[in-house]
Amino acid sequence: MLDEMRAIVSVLIGKALEGDTNAASIVLAKCLPSIKAQAEKVNFDFDATAPIGDQVAQVLDAIAAGVVAPDVGRLICDSIGILANVRASEELAARIEALEAASDARR
Repeated sequence: MLDEMRAIVSVLIGKALEGDTNAASIVLAKCLPSIKAQAEKVNFDFDATAPIGDQVAQVLDAIAAGVVAPDVGRLICDSIGILANVRASEELAARIEALEAASDARR
């Protein structure tokens, strides 16, 4: 089976060298890692302790100043939104626990 695989690979390489784009695509897909898009790393003044609205404003200011690309800024704002949702859920859970504890104490 190994000999057959070697023969298949040789045929594919031969066809790729002859200009067969499908064969070249197969050979390259197996030899080279696929390239995945990555957001660029950015560095700008950002206060993570600021209120959520101020954090988003900081990102928008960085976009307007040309320090952060708009697509990267959107990713950052989306992340801030997710964090805001998590914090809101945690706050609601804490409030519910406090109400339940107060209700139990009254009984």
